Amino acid sequence: MTAVLSDPVTETIGVAREVLSRRTGAPVSLLDPVDLGGDGRAVVLRVRVVDNSAILPRTLVLKCVDPRNRDGSPNVGFLRETASYQLITALASRSRPGPALIAYDLSAGLIVLTDLGDHGAVSALLRAGHTPGAKNTLMAMAQALGRMHAATVGREEDFRALAARVGIPAGRPEDHFRALSMGTIDTLPERIGRRLSVKPSDAALDRITGAISSMSDGRFRAFSSSDMCPDNLVVDAGGVRFLDYEWGGYRNVFLDLTYPLMSFPGCLCKVDIDGETADAMIDAWRAEVASIWPQLADDSYLEARVLEGRLSWAWLTTARFLEASSTARTAAAHRHHLAARRADVLRLRWELLHSAAERAGDEAIVELAADVTDALDRVGLP
Repeated sequence: MTAVLSDPVTETIGVAREVLSRRTGAPVSLLDPVDLGGDGRAVVLRVRVVDNSAILPRTLVLKCVDPRNRDGSPNVGFLRETASYQLITALASRSRPGPALIAYDLSAGLIVLTDLGDHGAVSALLRAGHTPGAKNTLMAMAQALGRMHAATVGREEDFRALAARVGIPAGRPEDHFRALSMGTIDTLPERIGRRLSVKPSDAALDRITGAISSMSDGRFRAFSSSDMCPDNLVVDAGGVRFLDYEWGGYRNVFLDLTYPLMSFPGCLCKVDIDGETADAMIDAWRAEVASIWPQLADDSYLEARVLEGRLSWAWLTTARFLEASSTARTAAAHRHHLAARRADVLRLRWELLHSAAERAGDEAIVELAADVTDALDRVGLP
């Protein structure tokens, strides 16, 4: 983190000062900006609050983005993040998965958040491998997910109302997991055949279709940040917290639970979570949601849902990263603390799926996972 002073910073602080002064009814001064490392599209700062410290926290985090896309359309990611922070700020502090929203300005693309402090990044802890610290962090993440799910289940209409109020166009926020994954059922088998010389069996394709449909239906839905890359996870005194809600919305909770179990499939991260740790994470999550979904007390039922989540992520991450891509997202993933070669990352995810399918006795997926894993060794992706 570096102290900064530049035109975008000055402009962001100026807008935030005006917004906070209107909110509190008294002048607010914001000093000592510290760059917290935006992604290039956003200015993210920590600032010190003076002149009104009895009302506002001593420090705040400012995030400012362009509220409009280049074509003039609304920046739905910013609007979704604003609605998401409104939803989670209304939760009890124990269940709140991230910072609270203090103020916002839709026309300026600004949100003002509470400051979680100088916290440890999860990626640095996980890079250490199978250590007690890494395992404790993963357990804390599972517990935080469970608390968030239990606190937000049944509030999807509230989120839709908040989304409409900030101006998200009609029909949004959509289930982007379903939008991304359903098309791969028809296209990915041909790509796997061409690139890896693997032909999924009809039984395996049926299982994949069923898993993706299960992850897209109306059961077990709760709020999710939907972008739990390790760089968006932090550890503080309250446990693991989630940052960045540009993709925030409601989806099947097993997509969240299995996301770390499958080595964070939205990124090119390589995090090998052993079976014992995975079981402990599942149990920690279940303990938080058991009163909401009592059917999850059935181990076999829970195992089946977890396998569906794993299978869905293995399929979707292969669709995303099988071919080389020059997109900014993929380039950013290569710079991640936990980044690895595409072949290594995809191989690990299919190995994790293979182990889970073996335990569940799903022979069709065991066979497919073994074939894909072997093919990734032969082909040698960069």
